[in-house]
Amino acid sequence: MIRKIMAMCMASLMTIGIYAQETYTLQTCKELALQNNTKAQKSELALEVARQSKKEAFTKYFPSVSAMGVGFKATKPMMAGEIPIGALMGNPEMPPFELNMLKKGMIGVVSATQPVFAGGQIVNSNKLAKVGVEVAELQKSMSEDALLLTVEQYYWQIVTLKEKMKTIAEAESLLQQAYQDVNNSYQAGLVNKNELLKVELKQNELESNKLKLSNGLKLAKMVLAQYIGVTSDNFDVEDPSLMAEEPMLPVKADHESALQQRAEYRLLDKNIEANKLQVKMETGKNLPTVAIGAGWNYMNIDKNSPMGMEDNFGMGFVTVSIPITNWWGGSHAIKKQKMQVKIAESEKQDTEELLLIQMQQLWNEVNEALAQVRLSEKAIDSAVENVRLNSDYYKAGTGVLTDLLDAQSSLQQARDQHTEALANYRIKQSKYKQVTGQP
Repeated sequence: MIRKIMAMCMASLMTIGIYAQETYTLQTCKELALQNNTKAQKSELALEVARQSKKEAFTKYFPSVSAMGVGFKATKPMMAGEIPIGALMGNPEMPPFELNMLKKGMIGVVSATQPVFAGGQIVNSNKLAKVGVEVAELQKSMSEDALLLTVEQYYWQIVTLKEKMKTIAEAESLLQQAYQDVNNSYQAGLVNKNELLKVELKQNELESNKLKLSNGLKLAKMVLAQYIGVTSDNFDVEDPSLMAEEPMLPVKADHESALQQRAEYRLLDKNIEANKLQVKMETGKNLPTVAIGAGWNYMNIDKNSPMGMEDNFGMGFVTVSIPITNWWGGSHAIKKQKMQVKIAESEKQDTEELLLIQMQQLWNEVNEALAQVRLSEKAIDSAVENVRLNSDYYKAGTGVLTDLLDAQSSLQQARDQHTEALANYRIKQSKYKQVTGQP
């Protein structure tokens, strides 16, 4: 018997372990999103691509080494014939010399070329690659900020829906109490059945809303779970109180100073820098290039024949390439790139103003969100008092049931609006802190 009881206890514990929900805090969700989300992984890969491009550009400083080998074997000598040596020497009796060459052979060449001057293209391409890494880092930072903000929005959406479920539970309790009171009156013959049906209709309406909220909550959990890279089975978030911290305005930042630290602003600077380097690159394409080099050559031609040869030798060389006709099209390419610099500078000025407007707008939205929280708190106080009065009036026989039910609905609505206002305030606060660089 004891063994059976122990076995049942173990089975119960295992079942609890299987079906227990794992809860995640907001901070944990953010950390998991940075690790697992596809967008975060893409931005990390893009950064690694930029780093590899920088390393590739650095290799252009070093000599380029190449090797070439040729081997051949013909069915007959490619150079064949007779040389009348006797006739040339005035001795007709002397037999002619037979010439048989290039029937087989090997040629090998190894060379190294070091650029000395390339119009600044190598230096500027390395600078451009460095800018590319910095741009990728800024884009990664922007991507992470957007990712974290989205996670927070989903998180507070779930918390809001869970709070609304609690509000519905409270409304159900009030309706159940009202149902009991009306039912008692109906049983006593004080009211007709129509009054009882009114309460039942409200209960059905509440049950319908509860079902919609439950489905919305399940979907929101699935979305957040997918976003942070965990399975949605038994997934849940920690149930923090929206009022854990008293809502208050964050510190207003100096928007001009905060602007200098914005990734978007710094990205505009990098865009200008990159376009200026492109101007230098286009200019370099039309300048002379100078390179020095050295090589080693090996030849083995018809080695075993009388005319065969085998030799190897080294050599050094200098190459100078001067583009002449390229200046015609190149001058237009340079002008075009200079215009791109002006466009980038204009975009920076325009975006700078928009970023300042965005920060001010978010500050206004934080103030407005906090004001909505305060108003919703007053609305709850009024709704609670309204329910109390209508309940007393109904019990005293001086009020009507419809007023009581409407008062209870208004209380539920006021609490839902308060929950939404608090969640909206948290999100607006996070947005403002993010764009102004506040922790």
